[in-house]
Amino acid sequence: MDILPRYATLNVVMGTNYTNLKGIVAATAMLVTFSIPCVAQTADSRDETELLEQLAQSTPEQALGLDRQLKALWALSGSASADLLLERGREALDDGDTKAAIDHLTALTDHAPEFAEGWHVRASAFFGIERFGMAAADLEQALTLNPNNYEAIYGLGLIFEIVGQPDKALAAYERALAIHPHHEEVTNAVNRLKPQVEGSAL
Repeated sequence: MDILPRYATLNVVMGTNYTNLKGIVAATAMLVTFSIPCVAQTADSRDETELLEQLAQSTPEQALGLDRQLKALWALSGSASADLLLERGREALDDGDTKAAIDHLTALTDHAPEFAEGWHVRASAFFGIERFGMAAADLEQALTLNPNNYEAIYGLGLIFEIVGQPDKALAAYERALAIHPHHEEVTNAVNRLKPQVEGSAL
């Protein structure tokens, strides 16, 4: 199922769900900001396909290490200048300077448009300032380049939920959970939405 429609001209309409999800959105933005720099030092030499296969069959304890290794691999650009821009963007997000973060990350996406993580992290910056249409466009680009990034799929699901499309949100969450079956936030999102979506379908 294609759950990645074009978002370039998305008009975000806020509803009552937005108030309830605002804390989740902020937490997700912080998750992207703070978790990845720590894991970049623990990259494993194994390839992504192997790690993803292991993740799909892992125990919750095993999933923690596999998650770290995948995020570390995804954070490797192969370019010193791109790595520097990513680092500066993350540091600006850490400091709460979203404008500077977006400037650095835009320079990164311009310089290395094939580097999926640049789009993903810039999406988190847009997400944090409630520019959900721009965040969704960046998430779509990140997923075009790296369709297995369950964090980006989760972020897209949150946007679907915010704009009042719970069926598409649930589809995104379930897709993320199929890749990372022990992702706590995604599991909680599925448990939150599934009764609502299945009930409305009756």
